[in-house]
Amino acid sequence: MSEKNREGKRTARERLAVEREKQKAGERRRRALIVSSTVVCVLALAGVIGTLAANAGNGKGDPEGPVRAPSRATGGDSPAIPVGKESARSTLTVWEDFRCPACKSFEDAYRSTIHELTDSGQLKVEYHLATLIDGNMSGSGSLRAANASACAQNAGKFPEYHDVLFQNQPPETSDEFADNGKLIELAGKVDGLDTPTFRKCVEDGTHNSWVAKSNKAFQTGGFQGTPTVLLNGKNIYQDRAMTPAKLKRMIEESDKS
Repeated sequence: MSEKNREGKRTARERLAVEREKQKAGERRRRALIVSSTVVCVLALAGVIGTLAANAGNGKGDPEGPVRAPSRATGGDSPAIPVGKESARSTLTVWEDFRCPACKSFEDAYRSTIHELTDSGQLKVEYHLATLIDGNMSGSGSLRAANASACAQNAGKFPEYHDVLFQNQPPETSDEFADNGKLIELAGKVDGLDTPTFRKCVEDGTHNSWVAKSNKAFQTGGFQGTPTVLLNGKNIYQDRAMTPAKLKRMIEESDKS
């Protein structure tokens, strides 16, 4: 083979090698671009999910933010909304969740008796709000309804709005109370409650962190579920023989002692 032919083949091999290196470099750049694009997409999706998560549990208010208690709230680390005269000799402690069907059953059965006893000055009630169903069924209706009831407390309308929420409780699997518009609509059933101040309180989630604090107290309190009902510290909801009439009799006897 002539020197000229050998030189031509060598040059051709070199060109082929250079071309292959170019192809490999291009392939490496293409893979890097795919990986980079994937990372960007994942990060973007994570950002969207993070934003949704941040907005899901509040009505702007942050459950982890500063605690803003409603007017005349009591209880310190175990927040409560009091109803009735402070001078009443008997105290009914009620742990409730506005999405809880068993809580609605308790309220429907005992509502008129509790009102009678608080109105007469024989009983004061401490309502502690929990968000148990939000955790069990997912959603934010327990939190938002509890915040709205705290907003009603600011207006001096907690008992009335509390009753309206339970009387209009949606099915447990339906998170209708997560809609602030629904909560404001129900406020229209309470005379004088649907005001710009109330609406802003609901929409801003003003008391979300206070509700979260109350729910934490419920979780650490060793309670079995909602409702939990204590009369002067004694759990009466576990008493299968308990009736509204029996509750009234117990309170009247306590008044006489």
